[in-house]
Amino acid sequence: MYIIVAILIFGVLIAVHELGHFLAAKSAGVKVNEFSIGMGPALFKKQGEETLYSLRLLPIGGYCAIEGENGESEDARSMDKKPLLARLYILFAGSFMNFLTGFLIVLVIVSTSPYYSTTRIDGFMDGFPLQGEDGLMVGDRIVQIDGHSVNLINEFSLYMDRRADSETVDMVVVRDGAKVRLDDFPLVLREYEDNGQTVTKYGLYFGVSEQTFFSVFKQAWYNSLYFVKMVWMGLGDLVTGRAALSQMSGVVGAVAAIGEVGASSATVADGLLNVFYLGAFIAVNLSVMNLLPIPGLDGGHIFTMIVVAVITRLTGRKPNPKVEAYIHGAGLVLLLGLMAVLLVSDVAKLI
Repeated sequence: MYIIVAILIFGVLIAVHELGHFLAAKSAGVKVNEFSIGMGPALFKKQGEETLYSLRLLPIGGYCAIEGENGESEDARSMDKKPLLARLYILFAGSFMNFLTGFLIVLVIVSTSPYYSTTRIDGFMDGFPLQGEDGLMVGDRIVQIDGHSVNLINEFSLYMDRRADSETVDMVVVRDGAKVRLDDFPLVLREYEDNGQTVTKYGLYFGVSEQTFFSVFKQAWYNSLYFVKMVWMGLGDLVTGRAALSQMSGVVGAVAAIGEVGASSATVADGLLNVFYLGAFIAVNLSVMNLLPIPGLDGGHIFTMIVVAVITRLTGRKPNPKVEAYIHGAGLVLLLGLMAVLLVSDVAKLI
């Protein structure tokens, strides 16, 4: 069941992305030749005033065929005839819709709980050695770790776990309304007794607050930004070599992960919440990744459009559009190659 849900989630996210392009193009007065939900053979077609609407067999996405999006067109309402800002708006809209979808999913999930976890310290485990005015106190709210803002308990765990073997951390806490800096603070994992068991933790008990109408939106926003931070950190780890390419997953790996998360949950309700939470992360992931200045992606098109506009402004001559088409064609081939490598890797991991 969770695998089916995962496949549907991917299909919806791609369709929503294309819907963003469609709505933006229509609002900018650009002609859209076809808008399709799903891929493969058409199950249903309806010709609108200018756009062909279709529903296709395979629920794995969709597409939006915009006049002039891949080159020059003679149509007066083609995308290439529009001002730069209008074209950027159309390209950006797909990623915006993915981010908005992720935010709305998290908003619904957050609203199901009457309470939410905070970064406010409500107590310490027995033997915690760093209490006091020069250390941490009950009521302190952790707001920064090593220069990174902290709004969620997940962010506290993320930044603390990334310190590797560091024995100290630079922290900022809010105490009685004022910020207190704790530089080179020796907060590390230690062994504590908790409910009769020996655990390795930081020795902090964090509090919870009652959910309100406004806190639901705030927590959903913070979670969405947390997803963005995770994506950027993952990309940074790939560039610096902290993470290997073999650790990346493609669609098959993501679907398998979603299925595993759902199946390992205590109840079906918990499973669905966890699956949709992971789906929200994937939605934001797609939003960020698609805006990277890589040929073949929307971000690549945005980048080249800006470069072409600058060159045209400086030289008075527009570069040959075939060069841009070759660049994006080559980028698309490389992306497809990467997808093939990840597909083989995902299948090998499953086997």
